[in-house]
Amino acid sequence: MTRFLAPIPLLIAASFALGDDLLAVPSGQAVSLIDVIQNEPGPDGMAVRFRFLAPAIARDGGTVTADVADADMQFLCDAYALDRIANTGPQPQQIIISLLDRPVPFGETVPDATQFMQSYSIVDGACAWDVF
Repeated sequence: MTRFLAPIPLLIAASFALGDDLLAVPSGQAVSLIDVIQNEPGPDGMAVRFRFLAPAIARDGGTVTADVADADMQFLCDAYALDRIANTGPQPQQIIISLLDRPVPFGETVPDATQFMQSYSIVDGACAWDVF
């Protein structure tokens, strides 16, 4: 696993692709995009969901806690998701970032799977954490 010791602002400015579609986040874990879901409303209206595979959050053998994953999700919202929302047409009220320890089809429950999720509003071009 590659670890980045650079401060977060430098990580945002740098390309964070590690190859093979892996993305580096502040915790040092490598995550990859599972899917983007745009046709399911969120709690506050139109939402875009970005779901990432993050095996290091697994209950058994994982090394990344929920508190540490919060910073990763904020980073993914600011540095990844915001750039990928279309600038034409209706804008979403929320961006929802999910980290999953294994691929799980959207809307399905897998009791053994670990999933962390955060919701963000878009405020002045940045992601602002919402109580979810």
